[in-house]
Amino acid sequence: MPFAAVLRSEWTKIRSLRSLSYSLSAILVVTLAVACFVCGSHDGSDPHFDPVFHAYFGLNIGQFGAIICGVLAVAGEWSSGSVRVSLTAVPRRGLLYAGKLVTVGGLALAVGLVAGFASVTVGQALLGEAGVSVGSPGVVRSAVGCGLYFGLLAVFSAGVAALLRSPVGTLSLLVPLFLSLGPLFGSLDATRKVGQFLPDRAGQQILHLAPEGALGAWSGIAVMAGWAALAAAAGLWSLLRRDV
Repeated sequence: MPFAAVLRSEWTKIRSLRSLSYSLSAILVVTLAVACFVCGSHDGSDPHFDPVFHAYFGLNIGQFGAIICGVLAVAGEWSSGSVRVSLTAVPRRGLLYAGKLVTVGGLALAVGLVAGFASVTVGQALLGEAGVSVGSPGVVRSAVGCGLYFGLLAVFSAGVAALLRSPVGTLSLLVPLFLSLGPLFGSLDATRKVGQFLPDRAGQQILHLAPEGALGAWSGIAVMAGWAALAAAAGLWSLLRRDV
């Protein structure tokens, strides 16, 4: 089966499953809604205020939409048993897996770009004099980075899901990692140097006007891409070496 046909098939699956459509919609809705609330209630008391990163506050919640989408798009087929039908239609496991990663990553990237540009535009308008112009250096880069972050996060989640093959097990691992472990490691002095290389801490450097620490904007997103590639490779290994 040609790769284009595999992509159409995976797109049809995602479009027909409400859980996947809702998780993608949550990326945009939650990220933008929280940005409006946070920027609209800003009091200007923080001396280290970053108006651009402030507009992406909702990303910390919206990112779980990308995680859920990546997990359900892959592990959901094992839990329901429909993976047997998929492998019958596409016997080449690597081709099927690549189609899933490209589809889920591409959709999360597209929604993330919309969420990024919408959040930073609306956020700066709500911040008023405390905000910056959308044309200021680093603003467009941050919006593009928001899309890249969501796309890589979906691929990373899909790779872990292919390795574990369990929606509950994968979410039980990823939700604490991005909800508490990453922020905790990034805030403690003893673990900050290590924490900045975790997927979320590294990937979010691109959202700052002036990134701090060992990683810059693009080097941070490169580290996150490395995590996504590692997870994707582990998922492919599992898919090729283990029975259905």
